[in-house]
Amino acid sequence: MRQAKIYYDNLFCGLLTETNDGDFTFKYDAEYVKKHSEQFITFTMPVRKEVFKDQRLFAFFEGLIPEGWLLDIASKNWKINRNDRMGLLLACCRNCIGAVSVESVKENYE
Repeated sequence: MRQAKIYYDNLFCGLLTETNDGDFTFKYDAEYVKKHSEQFITFTMPVRKEVFKDQRLFAFFEGLIPEGWLLDIASKNWKINRNDRMGLLLACCRNCIGAVSVESVKENYE
């Protein structure tokens, strides 16, 4: 299981998780839901208490990952398979252009 803290304008807003089965979840932080209910990270993921679930990395996060020659450089330099979308997100998206940033959470061994 790999996890990433997601920040919006430097505020912790939620936790993105890739499960051991390869599925993905995103859950907004309870405090963020209370204080920033109108400040969603994307229209397709409005602020709510319920968990978002998908079998693939959510399109919004997919869009943060570099493409083309920049993806080639990132993949080669960090030795990350181009198909490891969560790995690329964790490696490349700490300081994204825009309001959202991604911070790796140390691996959970359960």
